[in-house]
Amino acid sequence: MSLTPRLPREADQSGVPLDSLSIREQLGRLLAHPLFANSRRYPALLAYTVEQTLLGNSSELKERSIGIEVFGRVPSYDSNADPVVRITAGEVRKRLSQYYYDPAHSRELVIELPTGSYVPAFRQPGQPNGAAADAIAPVQTPPAAAPAENAHPASRHPVWRWLRVAGLVALSLVVGLGIGRHYAPAAPVTNMDRFWEPITAGTNPTTFCLGEPARSADAGTPVTPGDSGSINPPVEFSLRNRGNLALSDVITLTRAAAALEARHRTFRVLPASQATFSQLREGPIVLIGAFDNLWTLRLTRDLRYGFETLNGVNRLVDRKGDRPTSWATDWDSQHQVQSRDYAIVARIHDRTTGQPVIIAAGISDEGTQAAGELLYNPMYLDSLVARAAPDWEHKNLEAVIETQVIEGHSGPPHVVAVETW
Repeated sequence: MSLTPRLPREADQSGVPLDSLSIREQLGRLLAHPLFANSRRYPALLAYTVEQTLLGNSSELKERSIGIEVFGRVPSYDSNADPVVRITAGEVRKRLSQYYYDPAHSRELVIELPTGSYVPAFRQPGQPNGAAADAIAPVQTPPAAAPAENAHPASRHPVWRWLRVAGLVALSLVVGLGIGRHYAPAAPVTNMDRFWEPITAGTNPTTFCLGEPARSADAGTPVTPGDSGSINPPVEFSLRNRGNLALSDVITLTRAAAALEARHRTFRVLPASQATFSQLREGPIVLIGAFDNLWTLRLTRDLRYGFETLNGVNRLVDRKGDRPTSWATDWDSQHQVQSRDYAIVARIHDRTTGQPVIIAAGISDEGTQAAGELLYNPMYLDSLVARAAPDWEHKNLEAVIETQVIEGHSGPPHVVAVETW
């Protein structure tokens, strides 16, 4: 599936065509790899610098502008006291080296971040490092997509808009090119096959519906859905909702879409605000994200486990237990070394849309990412099935997932509760 127009090709010194589409496809492979997918900072910096270079804006890739655009620093921040860009760039260089050191990637297009520069270089496999600068000329964007002249680099392209372009587009392209091969079902029918069977059995395309951060109308400040436009200070900032899509949702999309590609099923991707009820009635649905996805909130409001906001705190609740239980992230500890997040993983037949639905939704982005990990990793899915009813595959299923969040990164998903009916 192609979401961007093919741009004119440039040839490297070996005469092999090299264009922005192939570079974005390779960027998608990198972002989907565990070296980058399990982090927020590294893929954000890599995606932003690659996209800016492809758009001909490499001269603007300076430490301060990256700190403002990618990491939300104020324009006057002290880069010596806060070297987040330098530290992250160094880690990106190391991870790129680790990725290409693997012989399995020896034939892939090479994306590098040269030492002492924030401008990535691109070259064909086997081409010497020194030739990277001449391997491709800056790709010019068609006039219709060109950025506004004289716009300040910090306000022209917010980081999550770039992640939408570099993540959603490139990762979808990679998925379409066969990332799902790694998850092809074995000869015996597995729990993974059984779990996804209601989605993959039909012929209609599956709709992936991704959450979108709610924003106030005046200053673009995140707000809580259903809060009538009032600003909710710490909670939504903790969700890292700073633009069109959350990086964790894009990563979860990539992992979940692999299950469909492995079974040669088609799909489409829609932001929650653009997904209409009639579209959701057309085929199976995968909902990603909770408080930034109104469709998730609507389709889970009658389930045993669902999402609620009380006194400005987003939480996951048990509505039908003998002793109602709620799970909430300790937002007061969000900047500490360790905390917890919770998520719902569900597979239901929704009466409202008449379609099978899979849900991967966390209180915050770490929870969503952990839920997505359960949907593509057989070991974690087996741990859920082990706690479900014996005939779970013929029933609706909903589970609560807990994950440890250490230094801003989600750990393995652990099943806290399961309901089948």
